[in-house]
Amino acid sequence: MSLTGTTFFLTTIVLTVVAVVLPLLLWSRVPGPSAVRGGARLVMVVFAQAAAVLSVFVAVNNANGLYDNWSDLLGTGNHIVAAPNLGQDGLGGKNLANEPVLRQKFSDVGDARMGGGVKVAQLDGAVSGVKGEVYVWLPPQYGNPAYKHHKFPVVELLGGFPGSARAWFSALHVNSQLAPRMKRGEIAPFILVEPRTNLLDGQDTGCANVPGVVNAESWLSVDVRKAVTDNFRAAPGAKGWSVAGYSAGAHCAVKLALAHPDRYHAAVGLSGYNDPAAERVSITAKDPHLRRVNNPLWIMKHAKTPPRVALFLSGGRHDGYLDGLALQRAAKSPTSVQTVAVIGPHTGALWKRQVIGVFQWLTSESAPYPGRTAPAKGI
Repeated sequence: MSLTGTTFFLTTIVLTVVAVVLPLLLWSRVPGPSAVRGGARLVMVVFAQAAAVLSVFVAVNNANGLYDNWSDLLGTGNHIVAAPNLGQDGLGGKNLANEPVLRQKFSDVGDARMGGGVKVAQLDGAVSGVKGEVYVWLPPQYGNPAYKHHKFPVVELLGGFPGSARAWFSALHVNSQLAPRMKRGEIAPFILVEPRTNLLDGQDTGCANVPGVVNAESWLSVDVRKAVTDNFRAAPGAKGWSVAGYSAGAHCAVKLALAHPDRYHAAVGLSGYNDPAAERVSITAKDPHLRRVNNPLWIMKHAKTPPRVALFLSGGRHDGYLDGLALQRAAKSPTSVQTVAVIGPHTGALWKRQVIGVFQWLTSESAPYPGRTAPAKGI
């Protein structure tokens, strides 16, 4: 039974109802001595509490996209095949221009909660040694004959930790929100890509390359990019790629763009942070060197030349906003940083209501595209 499926959710509700009704019917009818009656009643109370907690957990999980399946929840999944030292650029000495095109089978997703048009493939990362699912949604214009020679801009979407690879679609409803505005030409026709980021049992990768442990940075910025450009009409260069994330995914998005301006030209961070130690189970927070070099503020300050990237950062005062201001103060042209304060809890509801504004900003930062009828507006 699927962890996120409707059947399991309804089962938890039925269990909760049964757990409430059972004591009402049997409390005074339990036979036997007092110790037996007390034990039976205790079991009924514990069962009722457990059923209630389970149903709430499932509802919260489905609403916020925390765990995709039982293996994610229990930590039994295996997504690391190898973790070699890939060097500073994360390519392991490979020249991607010389690598063969790898055709990947993307199948339709049969999950109504994700909206229409989402496809998925199981990708074996040839460079990173990571394997996992990658979800792709194509804009309304993709199948239009007028666009048959057009290569579409891409936004790579990153969830938090713990985080589902479906969350932007199932919890934030990014595709459902954007599709009508793309049809009207108000927002650029982006290809949306959401890859798995939950790769280690009970640990946040910090989207970093750590030899011998995981090459999450290369998984996201090399393997996923190549899979998309090999299989779809996606813009290949940095100007065609942006990355957006919330919470731990915001930290990752900003870090990836600043570290690889040759791969991304813009990044969005919603309720993120600079210091990896903000996520206590991050593998990059445990080592002083990794903690330093994976801090976006450190990357910006120590770049040989200011990276040509645009950043949009939002959050509450102590939930991303102050960290965004620190980046804004440190930025030097051509790096640009826009920071916006928002009010709300650290939940999917806050990030969901920012989706339209975020993509308006991304549209303003993207190259001109056919069919644009209205100017993009900032948040």
